Amino acid sequence: MSARRARRWAHRLEPMALNVACGAVAVFILAPFAWMLVSSVSGEAELTRRPPIFAPSPPTPANYAFIFTGQLPKDSTRHGIFVWQTSHEVRLLLPALRNSFIVALSVMAANVVFGALAAYSFARLRFHGRRSAYAFILTSRLMPAVAVAIPFYAIVQRLDLLDTYRALILVYLAFTFPFTIYFLSVYFRYLPIEVEEAALLDGCTRFQTLLRVVVPCAVPGLVAAAAFAFMTAYNEFLFALLLTQTIAAQTMPVLLAAVATNPAVSHALLASCVILAIVPPGLLALVLHRYLTRGLAASIAR
Repeated sequence: MSARRARRWAHRLEPMALNVACGAVAVFILAPFAWMLVSSVSGEAELTRRPPIFAPSPPTPANYAFIFTGQLPKDSTRHGIFVWQTSHEVRLLLPALRNSFIVALSVMAANVVFGALAAYSFARLRFHGRRSAYAFILTSRLMPAVAVAIPFYAIVQRLDLLDTYRALILVYLAFTFPFTIYFLSVYFRYLPIEVEEAALLDGCTRFQTLLRVVVPCAVPGLVAAAAFAFMTAYNEFLFALLLTQTIAAQTMPVLLAAVATNPAVSHALLASCVILAIVPPGLLALVLHRYLTRGLAASIAR
């Protein structure tokens, strides 16, 4: 085989190999979610059958009906009776999702508003102690959460905020603010400063310049920071477990852990809970996908 033909074959095989590798990675990532989806519309007896059934016929909505309404399935041979009677804690999933959504949205909003103000100050203003404050904020992000768990618990207990949204929001802000400030300050530094100077010459204050000029230009970066803050608060487990005791403030990760550690829990119900838990971040990713991709791509390029 000539060198020219070898290069031609290599040129043809390279995209094929890349497609095969991408397909293998996609299967590796998506297979667990696909199995969760199949399990959520299956009966408990079908999941324990050997060999397993990969396509239940017909799919059953009984698992979701039980979570939303508490209605037991009529086909006990397909779903089992004893398992259903010991899985009633899954009925608390919807209140837990509501708690997670409220806390995560609050953390996201606070990060966008106050994080943008702080990041713009570090990026454009010169004031005494700026470098020391910036270094302290970044260094605080490196501290492991478990190292400050007990001090945070003592502070929250002294403030009488245990089992409240406010406790979770304040703690999550302490862990998400450093990244937001760092990410947005770097983003703001690479925005063209000439536009801001023109706005200042036209009579705008620094705050007006931020709102009218900088924020519209930095929408992709703000969306990326907001998504990071939302997902951090939505998925956090340690402090949600430590600072909450009842469903009044318990979040989705804590409830899922309680369901999963129940030795008699229905695997079909657990799969349904997992599918419902990934719906809010999935919807958020779909809504913010365009801005999120631009924001992350711009930050990497810089």
